[in-house]
Amino acid sequence: MDADAIVIGAGLAGLVAAGELADAGRRVIIVDQEGEQNLGGQAFWSLGGLFLVDSPEQRRLRIRDSRDLAWQDWLGTAGFDRDEDHWPLRWAEAYVDFAAGEKRAWLRAMGHRIFPVVGWAERGGYGAIGHGNSVPRFHLTWGTGPGVVAPFAHRVREHEAGGRITLRFRHKVSQLTMTNGAVDGIHGQILKPDTGARGKSSNRDVIGDFALRAPVVVVASGGIGGNHALVRKNWPTRLGTAPQTMVCGVPAHVDGSMMAITEATGAQLINPDRMWHYVEGLQNWDPIWPSHGIRILPGPSSLWLDADGKRLPVPLFPGYDTLGTLAHLAQTGAWYSWFVLTQSVIRKEFALSGSEQNPDITGKNWRMVLGRVFNKSAPGPVEAFKKHGADFVVADTLETLVAGMNRVAGNDRIRLDALRAEIEARDREIANPYTKDTQVAGIHNARRYIGDRLARTAKPHRFLDPAHGPLIAVRLNILTRKTLGGFVTDLHGRMLRADGTPLPGLYGAGEITGFGGGGMHGYRSLEGTFLGGCLFSGRTAGRAAAAALS
Repeated sequence: MDADAIVIGAGLAGLVAAGELADAGRRVIIVDQEGEQNLGGQAFWSLGGLFLVDSPEQRRLRIRDSRDLAWQDWLGTAGFDRDEDHWPLRWAEAYVDFAAGEKRAWLRAMGHRIFPVVGWAERGGYGAIGHGNSVPRFHLTWGTGPGVVAPFAHRVREHEAGGRITLRFRHKVSQLTMTNGAVDGIHGQILKPDTGARGKSSNRDVIGDFALRAPVVVVASGGIGGNHALVRKNWPTRLGTAPQTMVCGVPAHVDGSMMAITEATGAQLINPDRMWHYVEGLQNWDPIWPSHGIRILPGPSSLWLDADGKRLPVPLFPGYDTLGTLAHLAQTGAWYSWFVLTQSVIRKEFALSGSEQNPDITGKNWRMVLGRVFNKSAPGPVEAFKKHGADFVVADTLETLVAGMNRVAGNDRIRLDALRAEIEARDREIANPYTKDTQVAGIHNARRYIGDRLARTAKPHRFLDPAHGPLIAVRLNILTRKTLGGFVTDLHGRMLRADGTPLPGLYGAGEITGFGGGGMHGYRSLEGTFLGGCLFSGRTAGRAAAAALS
């Protein structure tokens, strides 16, 4: 044997699993098809949001949360309804217990820190037992994605220096080897070194072959979001035909290549049609990877319209129900949609997902953070998109705005008279602190929470008031991101066969397992649960594998 364990994938889940194995004294080899510059994988590019329950940050903001409320929200969001949801359901409950229990203290002991204002993502807007977070739970990492990766990368590097972990980059796995029904190693190709920047597409030039053996193999290779052909193949029939055009929220190496390789061992793959794609995607004017898209993290005030300029139905407001909006757009026949807003709204409410789009929080710069609250313009990256982005229209009059929207879309679907009537009707509702407009009521509700009032929700105002201009329209694209289904794992991280028995020697962690069990999110996410799912499943698999080796 070349090691006690092999971990496939140097992303967050792989780093966590490898660290746990090495902490237990096991010798580990980590292989990854990308170069050393991509250590940490997708997590590096993330905003660093983590789902926590009843945290000190929540309590300081007078948010009353509990494990029972979080579990109620999770069940209402996941919508588990399949026979194969046995393990996903068990993983979901274990994860909520983790988020309400030791998760924060475990991270904090490694140096992880949290931004003090808790965000309110996926607000739902349905009944109490329906989809959505009843309270703010999105805990932003101080340092964004790199701040999440750093403690685990540091631990792996320490073990590397101590001889317990070996990192082998540019090693692409093509086969999991088996002996007497047990997985005991990997075969693959060594790729030519590539010094391109993190996230850039790398070469696939083969310069050699490799084979490694170990009694434990942990697959932590991620999802399929960078492979649009595979996304379309698995596109859920309940959403009709997949969009012809999508922007990509992850680098090209997130290609799902390990899915078929792992399935060939007999491991059971379930729920491939469950996926998490955003509806607020922008074409990146300064792309890093092919079709690079960035998601708007919107506050609640923008007017959301379909391709014909019709307002989306209740409760499909910004930040309320991502997949509900995706399903609605599928019925309209056009996959793009529009935000219409003002400079006052974009200044206060627009944030962009991604570590590189938030230099203040990524760089831990409090002066820049305070600028979000007090500056008259939006954060620098947002203003750059407003100026350079192909999806943005900025105008001083509604007539000019509509002309620009139709120019960007390449059609005449937006009618000036209809849009004017919609905006004027909304503006009349702003005159009072109470309203029949559910979205306006939601804005007032948001501003009751001090975190939203200070930093995420603009003061209600009339959109046609020139004092709050200019007017802004943003075309929104479908943005691929996460795989919610995956390989079935038990609560020890062991991959299971179709008959429910563990496949000896094979463990899974992260997105390839649906973040645990084959899809612990069910159909939808409460947000902040993808990084957390990698942490929890990686920790579980690493600890269980280490124990099994003893």
